[in-house]
Amino acid sequence: MTRRRSATGLLALAALLGVGAALVYAAQATLSSYVVTLLALMFLNIALAVSLTVTNGFAGLFSLGHPAFMTIGGYIAAVLTYPPARKDFMLPDLPAVLLTNQIPLLPALLAGGIIAAILAFLVGLPVLRLKGHYLAVATLGLIVIVQGLATNWSGLTRGGSGLNGIPRLTDIWWCFGFAALAIYVALRLKFSSLGRAMMATRENAMAAELSGVSTYRVRMLAFVIGAFFAAVAGGLMVHLITVVTPKTYSVVLAFNLIAMVVIGGSGSVFGAVLAAIALTGISEAARPLEESLNLYGLSQVIVALALILVLFFRPNGIMGGAEPRLLRRLF
Repeated sequence: MTRRRSATGLLALAALLGVGAALVYAAQATLSSYVVTLLALMFLNIALAVSLTVTNGFAGLFSLGHPAFMTIGGYIAAVLTYPPARKDFMLPDLPAVLLTNQIPLLPALLAGGIIAAILAFLVGLPVLRLKGHYLAVATLGLIVIVQGLATNWSGLTRGGSGLNGIPRLTDIWWCFGFAALAIYVALRLKFSSLGRAMMATRENAMAAELSGVSTYRVRMLAFVIGAFFAAVAGGLMVHLITVVTPKTYSVVLAFNLIAMVVIGGSGSVFGAVLAAIALTGISEAARPLEESLNLYGLSQVIVALALILVLFFRPNGIMGGAEPRLLRRLF
């Protein structure tokens, strides 16, 4: 019975993935390049919101560090895939092995994700032993530190001028595949014993400890997983917009991602997906209005108002931490 249910779940999951791939193919064939790029960015926002749900929603960690990890992953992926002919004068301080070599996108993304995960582990060693909102302050400081290093380490990053001319190696299929992977990993984790341990830690750390859960370890794992996916998303985004600067991923992005998680419902993967789609669409729809009325920042005001309204009328978010019945059956 269990094997039959597992096989049925896999078939249903493959069918959902096939439908999504068909919709992406249709969009790429019929829509303008601008809209296709916007859809690719929406998929990346979905992956980012889902990965932050693992850190903030499952384990209850108030992390603001996604932009810092995205910056790390973005710069590493950009440097590793940058054409050697341009590295000599654009990035003169690179080690010789990096100056003369250009590696494919996938290993470059993995390298950025692994380095960001290691950094998250090192940051988490002292911070995750503390209580309260120390993690939020530490990760906010991490954004400032990473941006400062990227600005001043000009021989490796071109400083405040940023790195342009990056090969456009990312397309909508990369972004769709990465979003699907992030959703799959998050859902598998949520309905596993490890995911239940994370959520038990979020609800009551002392009770979880008394039940035999190592709350420090599960928090660390959630923090590292979120950092890895954020860094890979940063690398994909850099190769989509073909430029990266120290301010590309800022505190504003951290606020938007937190808003997606809270509006969708803390701990709900499906809610994070819905919120990412909605807020990405709202931000893009507000852009022409900002330019015509010279009201720059209007989209951020709209996002903030949406967050306030959701917190007032539905404090637990759209999904309230739950998943649709279909997803619960599949996973």
